[in-house]
Amino acid sequence: MSNEIRVRFAPSPTGYLHVGSLRTALYNYLYARKTCGKFVLRIEDTDRSRYVEGAVENLIETLQAVGLEYDEGPDKGGDFGPYFQSKRTDIYKKYLQELLDKDAAYYCFCTEDDLKKMREEQIANKMDIRYDGRCRNLSKEQIQEKLDQAKPYVIRAKIPDEGEVVFFDIVRERVNIKWETVDDQVLIKSDGYPTYHLANVVDDHLMEITHVIRGEEWLSSVPKHLFLYQALGWKPPKMCHLPLLLNPDKSKLSKRQGDVAVEDFLKKGYLPEALLNFIALLGWHAKGDDELFTMDKLEKEFSLKRISKAGAVFDIEKLNWMNGHYLRNLELGYIAIKAKSCFIEAGFDISDNEKYLKIVDVARNRISTLSEITEAVKPFFIVSTYSEEDQQIINNKNSQKLFTFWLENLKALDFITEDSINQLLKRSTEELGIKGKDLYFPLRLALFGSVHGPELPVIFDILGKNEVINRLQKLVK
Repeated sequence: MSNEIRVRFAPSPTGYLHVGSLRTALYNYLYARKTCGKFVLRIEDTDRSRYVEGAVENLIETLQAVGLEYDEGPDKGGDFGPYFQSKRTDIYKKYLQELLDKDAAYYCFCTEDDLKKMREEQIANKMDIRYDGRCRNLSKEQIQEKLDQAKPYVIRAKIPDEGEVVFFDIVRERVNIKWETVDDQVLIKSDGYPTYHLANVVDDHLMEITHVIRGEEWLSSVPKHLFLYQALGWKPPKMCHLPLLLNPDKSKLSKRQGDVAVEDFLKKGYLPEALLNFIALLGWHAKGDDELFTMDKLEKEFSLKRISKAGAVFDIEKLNWMNGHYLRNLELGYIAIKAKSCFIEAGFDISDNEKYLKIVDVARNRISTLSEITEAVKPFFIVSTYSEEDQQIINNKNSQKLFTFWLENLKALDFITEDSINQLLKRSTEELGIKGKDLYFPLRLALFGSVHGPELPVIFDILGKNEVINRLQKLVK
């Protein structure tokens, strides 16, 4: 075994990639990059009842979409494969037999009905709900008799029933848990597939994982895993359990209170750069007060020691602010590529690339997510319908004089420039006596459909002389 840092992201293919899982993947990725280690993707697909067709492909596509490149995994290979647990069942059986031989595991022939009655009795007696160990002490003869009768069984870990386990967690520091609170965990189910607990321990050891970085919900499973490490004579990896992600009301982040799937955020127009920056700060903080981080900067500054114990609130307003920052500051061509599908879906003609880039540049200063972009620039493509209040401004005597004046002068220009527009604005005040909102509101309404919008020279530049004249002409009475 080398001294190289090796971490893993080990999701189950049960559906979409949760933002909490993305944070786990991100922290593993950052720690691997910070330490020049390896980041491994392993698919924990032994729970066949929860397996969702296409979930693995979706998972890999989502990780690629946000730019989290793993060094080893199902589609990349590596020295420690296969990287699907369902393809490693023979490996688990070998170590399961070793646990049985060492009396660290036992056969359990309890039926679903037996377990249901046991739970009901425990609830009625206000006891902790866990397996009561009724099969722990079956004799070899009893076991063989049931096996000969082809009785269904699982295999459970023979957890100590007294004392406590003490371990160190990088975030939680010293943790101690009484053995009496730990269940005799099922290691192999009746369908022959291992549970998470056995496969997890075996794979982490054989894949030489040095640090297990995962969510807080797995903290209570550590004693079960440490028991298996000890029984198999293996050194466990270092543990690091991340704080919960919370809704603003401090409840656990869940689908019931909004989007939690990474792909949903991407579809809504959140940039990968913003999403990763935002998620990085949900439970981790840098030395200073900076909140905006490129991936390069995150890789340099990330530290497991700066992960918080307290739950982190998922503040969508902060994500919107951060996404707006990235929309305004990333390279224009990149934003234009990201926005392209929004324009195509809206049916807008973006064949003129120069014009398209100008429109995107205007829009990105007025939106928080890419999903808002087509609505923000719709007036460049579609002539607006006007409200009664807008019609009053358009039909105003001064507005009509203004439109006529601009039509006459625009037609006389060979082409429109920013200087020529500013000159016409100046002349409108000098020759017509129209200024302030009486000057700007009618022109914006006529050309952009709203009294608020981009600077007039920008609107003129994007629409072009012919379209400007066409829109003004339609409003002249």
